[in-house]
This record gives sequence, structure tokens and C-alpha cells, in this order.
Amino acid sequence: MPLIHQESQIHESAQGPRATPAAGRTAPTPRPVPGPRPAAVPRPGPARPAPPIQRTQPPGNRSQASVAENRSAKPAAARVAASAAAATAAAAPSAPVPAATPVPVPAAAPAADSSQAQIQLIPAPANGALDAAGEAVDLLLDSGRAPGEVLVLTTGEQHPWAAHELTFGEASYWAQHDAGDDVFYADVSTLERAVTRPVVIVAVNDTGPADVLARTLPAARDRAGVLMIVCGDPERVNSGLGAGV
Repeated sequence: MPLIHQESQIHESAQGPRATPAAGRTAPTPRPVPGPRPAAVPRPGPARPAPPIQRTQPPGNRSQASVAENRSAKPAAARVAASAAAATAAAAPSAPVPAATPVPVPAAAPAADSSQAQIQLIPAPANGALDAAGEAVDLLLDSGRAPGEVLVLTTGEQHPWAAHELTFGEASYWAQHDAGDDVFYADVSTLERAVTRPVVIVAVNDTGPADVLARTLPAARDRAGVLMIVCGDPERVNSGLGAGV
């Protein structure tokens, strides 16, 4: 079936009655419709710097670089302070030091001969020298001296013990001396046979010339290791030793 071409037609719509404003009323003024707002225009002036970004780290997690920096800063500060103190001390004027006054040094006294035994004097007359020597022996033994450390010499009459022992012969007498376990009594004339003992007691019980005593007392002192006790007249003893005791 053949198609029939039809032109499109525009039909005019019928116009209706228009609304007429009533008498005495004013037609409303149409309100403007708001459009899109324009973009904000930046104000002229210097740009504000951006605030710094703060990064926080836990106290126990500091970097090794910051720790090393703090450690190196302390010695450097100490060196700067020391240099400043040294410069201040060098710049300060030093007070004048007074000259030292020389002090006179007294002359040294001559040293005593330590190889010689000490001398102790017990004043006693010639007839009482043996009793004084016996008392000295008792004091030495009471103070702790061993009997074999004491030798008693007489310048005059023999000690009663020596006179009694010599009645048994000189061999028996000197054997007791060599044993060295008891106090030994001897005449000063036999001093060459006596050996050295720590303490020697000399009983000056004679009234002979002073020159004899001057020879016997130094020889008796040579037999004393620590101490020599002289029982006799002080004037004769001092004269025999050549000096005051």
C-alpha cells in the first residue's frame, strides 16, 4: 500500500481570554532571581608565611645524630669556658711575690757512735761497789734479761763466786763462761778471754791509780754489746773514761 506523504501542520491554538487585573489593584513587580555569586577577590598585601610543621618524637626514640650533637656540644662549651678563664687570668695583673727571707740553719750536731754501748754510772765507794753490782744484776734479771747476757768485772778483789769456782780449776771455771747460760764473774785483768755480752757491769772496787782505770774501762766497754754499767766513785770513773758520764 503506497505511503502518502503528509505535511505536518501547525495548528494555531485558540487564544483564551487574558487575565485582566482587577480595578484598584497593582500588578506585582517581578522579583529578580539570584544568580551565582562571583569568586572572592584576594586582598592586596604581603603573603602570610605558612606556620612551621612541628614533628613530635617520643623521648626514648631520639635520633643518634641529635644525641651525638649534644655530646659534642658539651666538650666544646667546656673548652670555650676554660679558654676564657685562662685569658682572664693572664690579663689580670699578678701581685708581687715578696722575696723569701733566708732562715739560718743551725749546724748539725755530730752523730753519736751507734757502735759503742751506752754507759750508766751507779755512784758507790770502793768497798760498796760489789754490792752495787749485785743489785744491778738483780734489776737486770727482773727486767727480763737472760742470765747468760750479763758479764760482771771487778777491778780489785775477786767476786766471791769467781773465787769459789776457781778453786775447781781454771778449766772448769772458763767452761762455765763458754757455756753462756749464767751470769759470769771475772777479773778485769782476764778480759781478753771474755767474749762480748749485751750487758757488762764493772765494779770499781780498787783504789789504784787512775791510769790503770783509764785502760780497763774502754776495754770493758768494747765487750758490752748494748750497755755498760759502772759502779764506783764518779770522779774516778769520769777520769778513767776521759769525759763526763
